[in-house]
Amino acid sequence: MTPSMTVLQLEGAGEDWHLQLNGDWSLQAMADIEVQLKSLPGTLQGTLVCDWSRAHAPGIGPVWALLMRLAEFRTPRLEVRHVGDPPHFLELLRKLQAERHAVQAAPHVNTGLERSVGNLGRWAVFQGSEARAVLGFFGRIVTVLGETFSRPRALRISSLTRHIYETGITAIPIVSLIAFLISVIVAYLGAQQLSRFGADIFVVDLVTISVLREMGVLLTAIIVAGRSGSAFAAEIGVMQLNEETDALRAMGMNPIELLVVPRILALIIALPLLTVIADAMGLAGGGLLSLLNLHIPLPQFTNRLRESLAPTTFWSGLIKAPVFAILIAMVGCYRGMQVRESARELGRLTTVAVVQSIFLVILADAFFAVLFVQIDF
Repeated sequence: MTPSMTVLQLEGAGEDWHLQLNGDWSLQAMADIEVQLKSLPGTLQGTLVCDWSRAHAPGIGPVWALLMRLAEFRTPRLEVRHVGDPPHFLELLRKLQAERHAVQAAPHVNTGLERSVGNLGRWAVFQGSEARAVLGFFGRIVTVLGETFSRPRALRISSLTRHIYETGITAIPIVSLIAFLISVIVAYLGAQQLSRFGADIFVVDLVTISVLREMGVLLTAIIVAGRSGSAFAAEIGVMQLNEETDALRAMGMNPIELLVVPRILALIIALPLLTVIADAMGLAGGGLLSLLNLHIPLPQFTNRLRESLAPTTFWSGLIKAPVFAILIAMVGCYRGMQVRESARELGRLTTVAVVQSIFLVILADAFFAVLFVQIDF
């Protein structure tokens, strides 16, 4: 079709109009059709009859353009009818146009409130699904642990030993260094304040109670969450991407038994031991700072340490370690088992595992603090 060919011929006057549709109405003629549609007058009234008897190969695009153009200048007093064997999809397009017009014309009241309620509902549904999935994951772990009484080989001693080494032994240097430096900082800052009142000796109480009750186990758990929790999520996530877990299931093996339970048990064993080492290094850092800055000799520091200790001071910190270990290991393994499709998802869930582990550890520590105060522990 050449640009000069007329595809639209409008005839009539007053309230009776006849629009003759000529020639090629396929998608190839879309540009010429749009140009001629724009030339139609926008002040029509009465009845407009669109005659399709001379139109060839009408396509969805040109027909939709015609309907949209008629909708632009249509007034309540203009009635549009289609005759002459119109396209079979014309009624469908008219229904879509009517629905689109109704949506645009409908008043939107309290859109912000509706959006907020919708977001809240979606969040609640998502959290409910997450809670059910976590409970199911925990149930599978408990089932495997229950089987160990009748089938001790389910413990996988070799795998358990390897994970104890990786999560415990190899973490000793960084845990010791962090605990030592943090206790030195606490002792130094405490000495700056207490020296104003001539109470330098109470720096020992400050270091002893803070390290044994809180800082030793909390710092250790945070370090392990960033170190081992992320490793759990990444290792299991890569196995998910490589379909190794599917291969284990195909061979009749339980991925929870092989991959998850050894890591959880290893961290339950390793984290209390790391906490003891962190406590010892923290007290050593406080003692060194007291000797160098406050000139408190080691025998005096040791005697004051014994006086400041209550029977439950050490155990109140150590009791938290297995709970923190369960939280860190479960979150890391659970997020690793969720990895699907891409390396980007692996990175995202590894980050989520670390953040959630640290959050749950701090939340659990706050719960323990309130509990210990209530029971005077």
